[in-house]
Amino acid sequence: MEIIDKSSRTPLYSQLMEVLIGKIEKTMDDNDQLPSEREICETYDLSRTTVRQALDELEKENYIYKIHGKGTFISPKRYNQDLISFYSFTEEMKKAGRKPKSEVIGFELRESGEKLANIFKQNKDDLVYKITRIRKADEIPMMYEVTYLPFGRFEELTKEKLEKNPMYEVFLSEYNARITSAEEVFEPILTNKLESVYLGIKEGSPSLKIERFTCEGSKIIEYTVGIARGDKFKYRVQLSNTK
Repeated sequence: MEIIDKSSRTPLYSQLMEVLIGKIEKTMDDNDQLPSEREICETYDLSRTTVRQALDELEKENYIYKIHGKGTFISPKRYNQDLISFYSFTEEMKKAGRKPKSEVIGFELRESGEKLANIFKQNKDDLVYKITRIRKADEIPMMYEVTYLPFGRFEELTKEKLEKNPMYEVFLSEYNARITSAEEVFEPILTNKLESVYLGIKEGSPSLKIERFTCEGSKIIEYTVGIARGDKFKYRVQLSNTK
């Protein structure tokens, strides 16, 4: 057990925070319950005021959350996503040490309609694939995604191909489609009923809507609308001063 050094110049609550953070990161899982304030006081021989201050700071930093009358619990871990270069869900989850999985729950052909025709620069009656997927990490639903692809660029695409390999791998291996750039638009939303069922969260929970326009040269070859769980992702943009 870590010892709190009462002779140190470091405030006691700060020392306790470091001890608890280490415990959270090394031995505890999402939504595990922390010991009570009284138990923490007894374990580390600290006052209730010191323990409460440490827990309040941990709550502000999203390490824990409190449920009135039930106790204190470990906040679900968020995945940091840097938005400085092209990325894929599959590769990012692998980097984080998680097992990615894409569950294809919908696969159909439909006419473009006006909106998709404008995006793909084609006629309204030209065909597009509509692919609905649940993106998971370690079997936990992370994102609900609906992807549209122009049929003319990806003829003979099948649900089975997307179930066997990541979509961008299929793009390259089956169609020699080389992604050159992508644009994403982010919008905070409240999860609707359908999304909440697939993501396993409460309706109205905060999420992030992500629209992705993926390009091959100057032509858009993928349009995806994803709903990312607000409790699972944290995005970071790096800015530079070019003046």
